[in-house]
Amino acid sequence: MRARELKMYEKLLLERRAAIFQEVERMSSAARQATQREASGELSSHTFHMADRGTDQSEREKVFMLSSKGKRYLFHIDEALRRIKDKTYGKCHQCGKDISPERLKAVPHARYCIECKEAEEKARQR
Repeated sequence: MRARELKMYEKLLLERRAAIFQEVERMSSAARQATQREASGELSSHTFHMADRGTDQSEREKVFMLSSKGKRYLFHIDEALRRIKDKTYGKCHQCGKDISPERLKAVPHARYCIECKEAEEKARQR
């Protein structure tokens, strides 16, 4: 892969990383603020209506799940940035062939070519 292409993918990865990082920070901050309000007594963690109790718990779980997914995505982006520095970016980890530019544009943190990824998903479904 040429240096110009690597720079383009690096820029794309850094832009996505910044956006995801900002979103994870926003969710983490919201979760911290809610926890602090509950701890200070500003907001009771014990709601009196069953529906409210379920909604509160559901919201906390949703924030945690989204934050976890965001952190996992950041990890994959950081790994892709490391592969750019190591000059292994764009090579399939399974077969060693080049990952298509179309796939890298759609999923810039991709570790597998589309054929190997599809084979992995089929094997996982069994």
